[in-house]
Amino acid sequence: MGSFNEGPASEGGLDSPAEGSRAGAMTPPARPVRQLLAASVGNAVEWYDWYTYTFLATYIAAQIFPMGAANSLVPLLSTFAVFAVGFFMRPVGGLLMGAVADRRGRRAALTVTILLMGGSSLLVGLTPTYAAAGILAPVVLVLARLLQGLSVGGEFAASTTFLVESAGPGRRGLFSSFQYVSTTIGQLVASGVAAVLVANLAPATMGSWGWRVPFVLGALLSLVGFWVRRGARETLPQALDSVRAGETPVEKQAKASRPGLFEALRRHPRESLLICGITAGGTLAYYTWTSYLPTYAELNAGVGKADALLAGTLSLTFFALLQPLAGILSDRIGRKPLLLTFGIGFAALIVPLLRSLDDSFVTLLLVQCAGMILLSGFTAVSAAVNAETFPARVRAAGIGFPYSLTVALFGGTAPYVGTLFKDMGHAGLFPVYVAVLCLVSSAVYFRLPETAHGPLER
Repeated sequence: MGSFNEGPASEGGLDSPAEGSRAGAMTPPARPVRQLLAASVGNAVEWYDWYTYTFLATYIAAQIFPMGAANSLVPLLSTFAVFAVGFFMRPVGGLLMGAVADRRGRRAALTVTILLMGGSSLLVGLTPTYAAAGILAPVVLVLARLLQGLSVGGEFAASTTFLVESAGPGRRGLFSSFQYVSTTIGQLVASGVAAVLVANLAPATMGSWGWRVPFVLGALLSLVGFWVRRGARETLPQALDSVRAGETPVEKQAKASRPGLFEALRRHPRESLLICGITAGGTLAYYTWTSYLPTYAELNAGVGKADALLAGTLSLTFFALLQPLAGILSDRIGRKPLLLTFGIGFAALIVPLLRSLDDSFVTLLLVQCAGMILLSGFTAVSAAVNAETFPARVRAAGIGFPYSLTVALFGGTAPYVGTLFKDMGHAGLFPVYVAVLCLVSSAVYFRLPETAHGPLER
């Protein structure tokens, strides 16, 4: 945060002493609504593509990983593709695309990530079946999933930085909240498109080619996101200076002083660990409540699958509406009160909330919405808190790698840890696990300096 980033100008990445003298508040670019749309529309498309794969995984498996295939590599590749590849590549994407954002500019990274996601989505949609191409089919699908993970990891690093740097004074929390507004919209659209296709196409049609339609649609939507982002204004001061100078010694000096790939980790190890601590409890709670809770309710409370899916959809809509309200609140009272309310509240209430589940749809919906209110204390402000932790020079890469690594370790494993506890006959230990990690993050929140009302470091 601000107190962690003090130091000489050479470490801050400023191009000259004159530049160092004006370090401090970043001047947000004009057209804030266009900036907000550029980040949000693209992010929604990214997550639409990501979640579409999840919703249609059973159809993909039937075509690409047939049961009883003679080649033993097929089931192995299937397991690897579905459960590991995407999350494995997210930290790599956070590091690489974060470095692009810090070296070439936020807009450059945002255009790369959305084109990468669009291309990988199209690749999924055009993947040949195992019957037609043999082992090549799962190999192509794994490659597409690798690219999707790379894109999603890079998207968070670039869009988080871009959103917060685009905000005017006193609006960083509001702009930050749109990170999860757009993520949730992408998830809801993916779910809706999949549901419409399943409801209107015969099972045989859905299995043969219907499942490919959402991926081709995602590729087309990526072009829309690309067009919106191309019209956005750059927010990285060094990139703006280089563009204005053209091919001059100033540009050459700017290129020479661009940060290295691991500079954020090397020069800011404390801040990198801080991102991990901020994220751990929040990402576990997020994936538990938005992805695993319907399954948990089915396995442990006897809730019907249709009721669980409907409750999940309604609660996600409620969650998206909460984000801007929580973001605005954080701009007024600060980030720490919301983070502590989330961390301590979730730790204290998750066990009674989950124990209160029964086979009632209404009970599940109320429990999910109650958790969403607490969770908003983390999701609405996490982008702002992360961005306020690093100086502009290494902000994207500094956020991208530790955040995505923590998500992979704790958020991505939430459904599997919960299922593992259930299989071991100790389902009640899972909410305790979530509570403990939320308490760990709360200890980090308690020690954070408040940065909501200060300038964003240049």
